[in-house]
Amino acid sequence: MASETFHLSRREMLMSSATTAAVSSIVSETAEAAEVVDVAPTYKVALKVNGTSRALTLDPRTTLLDALREHLLLTGTKKGCDHGQCGACTVIVNGERINACLSLAVQHDGDAVTTIEGLGTPERLHPMQAAFVKHDGYQCGYCTPGQICSAISVLEEIRRGIPSHAQADLMAAPQATGAEMRERMSGNICRCGAYSNIAEAMADVAGART
Repeated sequence: MASETFHLSRREMLMSSATTAAVSSIVSETAEAAEVVDVAPTYKVALKVNGTSRALTLDPRTTLLDALREHLLLTGTKKGCDHGQCGACTVIVNGERINACLSLAVQHDGDAVTTIEGLGTPERLHPMQAAFVKHDGYQCGYCTPGQICSAISVLEEIRRGIPSHAQADLMAAPQATGAEMRERMSGNICRCGAYSNIAEAMADVAGART
């Protein structure tokens, strides 16, 4: 008996290839769905934010900035560059100013965090907030929360005698001069250029001259 010759037309070959690809895709997706998905561990973090104890369960990769904004809905603290270069996310932690975008929330378990929302109210502004209003220390206002948190911390640093690069004598007590305050505020960028007004607001609170 003569052997039969197997013949496959071009159309049939293309249809067969498409069917094979579709079946392979379905099998692959089914296999992937059956695999155990690795879930990132979460950690409990306790913060005292603006005087109130807050308990969070967070992915360990969550920054303090995102914990404040996305989990506690304290959106006064702004996300600017997200690389620690603009200062818009500045908050006060245990009395020290930090860039919240560069710090993980889990690093601050048990810490006291003060954001712009915790400094004052519209009816009773913090002296620095009132000075910013008085001296027009803002334009668009996006950087203002970080500017104010930094400004308050700067005056506290000077009061505590922490030196800066602006001092000729690092062993001498720093003074709230214009040059001193400007140097310490250099990490907070204002793209609107309200720097002179910010310095005047700080000088007003410090009782100094710019």
